[in-house]
Amino acid sequence: MLKQQDYFLSFEPRKTIRKYVSGESHFYLGRQYQLILIDSDEKTVKNIGGKIEIRTHNFDNAEKLLEAWYLNKSKKWFHNIAEPLINQFKKYQVEPKKIEIRKMQNRWGSCSTKGRILLNPELIKAPKACIEYVIIHELCHLVHRDHTKAFFDLQQKEFPEWKKWKNKLEVLLA
Repeated sequence: MLKQQDYFLSFEPRKTIRKYVSGESHFYLGRQYQLILIDSDEKTVKNIGGKIEIRTHNFDNAEKLLEAWYLNKSKKWFHNIAEPLINQFKKYQVEPKKIEIRKMQNRWGSCSTKGRILLNPELIKAPKACIEYVIIHELCHLVHRDHTKAFFDLQQKEFPEWKKWKNKLEVLLA
C-alpha cells in the first residue's frame, strides 16, 4: 500500500517557493529563463530571448501577472500538443469530451469518468515531451480506467519513452 502511495505521489507537482524578483529563474517549456522586473505603467509579460520580462508599476503584482501569462500560454500550447495525440488514440474509439486547464495542487492531469481531461497549467514549465507524456497518460485512462498492466502496456505502446519524461518532469519541477 505504501509503495502504491509513493508511486502516485511521484505524479504530484511540487511547489518551489518563489520571490518574483529580478534575476530569479523560471521555467517555460523546459527552458530556464531569468526574470526581469521593469518599473512601467504597462502591465505586460513577454518572453524576450533568455528572459521573461514583467513590466508593472507595482512589483507585488509580478506573481499574478506571471501566473496569468503561464495560464494563457498553457491554453495555447496544450491544445496544439493534444490534437495529434487525440487523433492517435481514435484507433481505440476514444476521444476526450473536453480538455480543460485548471490549477491542481496534487496532480499534473486527470481524466473523469465522463471523458473530460484536466491539465495543470504548471505543466507549461516542462518540456513538450513531458506535456505529451501527461496527455498520453490521461488518454490511456479513456481506454483503461485504472493503473492496470493493460493500462501501462498501452502507455508503453503509445509513448515508449514515457518513463524518461515522467522522471524529467519530476526532477525539473521539483
